[in-house]
Amino acid sequence: MTKSLMRANNLTAVYAADSGQDVPAVDNVTLELPEGQILGLAGESGCGKTTLGTALAMIANPPLYVVAGTLEIDGNEINLSTLPKNANQVHRPYRGETVSLLPQGAMNAISPTLRIRDLVVDVMRAHNGSVTKADALDRASDRLKMLEMPTRVLDSYAHQLSGGMKQRMVTVISTLLNPALLIADEPTSALDVSSQKALIEMLLAMVEAKIMRGVIFITHDLPVLSMVTDRLAIMYAGKVVETGRTEDLVNNARHPYTAALLSSVLDPTEDTRTKHVLGIPGSPPNLGNPPSGCRFHPRCKFAMDVCSTTEPKMLSEGDHDFACWWAKEHPRETIPMEVTHA
Repeated sequence: MTKSLMRANNLTAVYAADSGQDVPAVDNVTLELPEGQILGLAGESGCGKTTLGTALAMIANPPLYVVAGTLEIDGNEINLSTLPKNANQVHRPYRGETVSLLPQGAMNAISPTLRIRDLVVDVMRAHNGSVTKADALDRASDRLKMLEMPTRVLDSYAHQLSGGMKQRMVTVISTLLNPALLIADEPTSALDVSSQKALIEMLLAMVEAKIMRGVIFITHDLPVLSMVTDRLAIMYAGKVVETGRTEDLVNNARHPYTAALLSSVLDPTEDTRTKHVLGIPGSPPNLGNPPSGCRFHPRCKFAMDVCSTTEPKMLSEGDHDFACWWAKEHPRETIPMEVTHA
């Protein structure tokens, strides 16, 4: 059995609102990543993917608060609940080396007042004061070559780089400390196709070489996830509704939301030109006042009476987990989503 690199247990994170009512953006999520694998995290905008990544990276700051949950990672068990005043100091020893975040706003994450080489050295020395400048720059140069970027980039300021080069540079900085777990939030969104390919190949190579021992890959791009991930987790309205091996979810979705997501994007396959993309009716709920029962039931074509009154528990079929009343009533049956051909 594959050893677990990371397991988040019953994680809840909320945003403090002006009204005084906390809005739960991540609601009682349990998630596991086996060592040496890449886990894809997918869902519509606003479903809680980025908030979950931020909480797992232990960098939650007001108005975001982690109010419950533990993280088991690399032999450590960490209470993620925000602690008054000293939370950042409590979690600091784990950030960067145990877990690192490649942020969604990567193009704005580089200091405009430092050359890239100075930032690289500062990052590495902040965690290990004995690192020499030469060693830090050598490691950065190796990462740049993996991303097919010239090493002269190290002599630049942020404003001298294009958006795509900034994105790739932040990828380099996020992996400098060889973190056990990298959380990559929309890492390919600002890149052209060739740069996307180089970045994905770098992440795969680093996991294969055990430079990193696992990646959580957050993106809307389901075709990319289906090609590069070992496992998928699908989020809806702050909850994880289905997890399992990527092949199982793509070919045998057990939650209607997963099937609807897969039917709403084009795959680069032979039938792309004849496939009609099916939109998901309605819109995601207000997390300040979510629907009772299954949160997807107002938009679900398979909803039953129980779906609107009782929240489904997570069920398992082998290594495939899902929370759905319809799936419970139809064991091992693929969701029959309609696909229209021209």
